[in-house]
Amino acid sequence: MRVLVRVRPGASRTAVGGRYDGPGGPALVVAVAARAVEGQATKAVLQAVAAAFGVRNSAVTLVRGATSRDKLVDVQGDEGDLRPRLEKLLS
Repeated sequence: MRVLVRVRPGASRTAVGGRYDGPGGPALVVAVAARAVEGQATKAVLQAVAAAFGVRNSAVTLVRGATSRDKLVDVQGDEGDLRPRLEKLLS
């Protein structure tokens, strides 16, 4: 399942949840403590998304947006399990 993500780097703590209505449609807000330097925030985002969806880190891959706040990630798993989690995180 592909998920649009809006990143907030440099947050006081890592948190996944909330909705950002951007030009690409609704995106999941992911706040990470890591700074946007040398891919540190992107790596932290992938780990946070994996934890939020209850999948292994290797099950979440970046599709596009390596240097952008708006990212598209692919979460591998049963969409029947993942879709309700996404809806809950977006609300």
